[in-house]
Amino acid sequence: MSEQQAKVALVTGGARRIGAELVRTLHGAGYRVAIHYRSSTVDAQALADELNAKRADSAVLLQADLMDPDAPTRLVEQTLALTGRLDLLINNASAFYPTPLGEITLAQVDELFASNARAPLFLAQAAADSLRANRGAILNLVDIYADRPLPDYLPYCMAKAALVAMTYGLARALGPEVRVNAIAPGNIIWSENMHKAETPEVIVERTALQRQGSPEALASAALFLLDQGDYITGQVLRVDGGRWLFI
Repeated sequence: MSEQQAKVALVTGGARRIGAELVRTLHGAGYRVAIHYRSSTVDAQALADELNAKRADSAVLLQADLMDPDAPTRLVEQTLALTGRLDLLINNASAFYPTPLGEITLAQVDELFASNARAPLFLAQAAADSLRANRGAILNLVDIYADRPLPDYLPYCMAKAALVAMTYGLARALGPEVRVNAIAPGNIIWSENMHKAETPEVIVERTALQRQGSPEALASAALFLLDQGDYITGQVLRVDGGRWLFI
């Protein structure tokens, strides 16, 4: 298959951390990748250069702030203009920070919902025709705390819960052509925005496998859902080492 015929995956927040691992894994499986980023210009360019050195014209960059209501439609249009097709949409971009009750602002709620719920919805809507035509798939990165929210992170957890509901709804709305699933990560890459009481040691202790997960493990699960799980849709797969059991 020529590079122009290879399937295309659009990954939001694809320049760093889990997003970058998802991009590398999909690229390694033969996909062309459209890497969305907001402000991580240096990381995004380095990743695209790395992948294009392996296969010419196999990675493109798309910059957008998902707070912009027009960004989702524009990202899909740019992906199609640059690559000619769209087979996979991976909603990975996510704002995450504490918002203690009594201090929550409208601006915080808007920002947390924009990347974690609103943009994924409008990206899916904009991509629907292309995904249907290619019998493609959507993968949403949700959170194990969507069902059991962390008290100091209510707007974030609410937004992720909306993304879970959207996963179920889209699976029905886009079937039978498009499969829609989600992954709920546990302790994969530590965030500096976690509550001070939630230390890495505490989290590992309260995880059945007693260890931190790896971006590679999450990306492997994602590739399974996207490439091999052809009779799986409307599911949320926890890749959390059993952390869910202790929440």
